Amino acid sequence: MCLATVFTAEDNSIILKNVSRIDVEGDKVILRDIMGEERTIKGDILMVDLANSIVKINCR
Repeated sequence: MCLATVFTAEDNSIILKNVSRIDVEGDKVILRDIMGEERTIKGDILMVDLANSIVKINCR
């Protein structure tokens, strides 16, 4: 299983760890972790690094 840590692009702060699913609906990015926690962020995905399990989001 490949899990990711999602960071903000602005200050590199962690939004959510152990993310197993990311959905995009318009200007919203919906993150779900392995425990079922869900966070919705208004913004865009800027970068996905699969080798290092990192996702960066530009929050609005």
